[in-house]
Amino acid sequence: MHSSIKNYEDIIKLIKSKLEEQKINKLPKVIAVSKTFSLDKILPLIEYGHLDYGENKVQEAIDKWAKIKIEKPEIKLHLIGKLQTNKVKFAIRIFDYIHSVDSAKLAQKISDEQIKQKKKVKIFIQVNIGSEEQKSGVNTNEIDQLLNFCKDLRLDVIGLMCIPPVNQESNEYFKNMNILNDKFNFKEISMGMSSDYLKAIENNTTYLRIGSAIFGKRY
Repeated sequence: MHSSIKNYEDIIKLIKSKLEEQKINKLPKVIAVSKTFSLDKILPLIEYGHLDYGENKVQEAIDKWAKIKIEKPEIKLHLIGKLQTNKVKFAIRIFDYIHSVDSAKLAQKISDEQIKQKKKVKIFIQVNIGSEEQKSGVNTNEIDQLLNFCKDLRLDVIGLMCIPPVNQESNEYFKNMNILNDKFNFKEISMGMSSDYLKAIENNTTYLRIGSAIFGKRY
């Protein structure tokens, strides 16, 4: 058995055990974060039947996934990195989900491209939950404004996304995100990575972004 499949199966077991412990019924969707990994490292998991993959960069996603997405249209591709407005038209072509919408300017560009391409993607609004100056995302007091703008554009916003501050306890940030998500009546929430996905499950995440714990260390 390929190591990525073994790792994936182990993660699913841990997730199910945590769900049982927390008395949560819904299995969160695991996005296998394949950024920087070559296709030969990812193919065993594709052949195993896993369908959700995450990439950070638009060009890398196009180079890696354009052909295989035609062959396997059931694969869902998630953009989890920052999206520059000049890359939006390419992002709409290849991605099914964008987890990093954080400004009205970006939302407008996505709307324009969706109309041109006659394609809708599912969107998460990225929240700067730790109020970090260097990090992308809207501040918690600006979510309302951006969300209303997205609604006016008829964007398909399905939830909130966050990346907690590095080297800090994630749990408090996840709790705050869960409260915010409930406030806006979203059913989906994107939080939890290789180092903290079990804590994210305790706070009702529905999309986990797990890379190195599946594919191994990035070099």
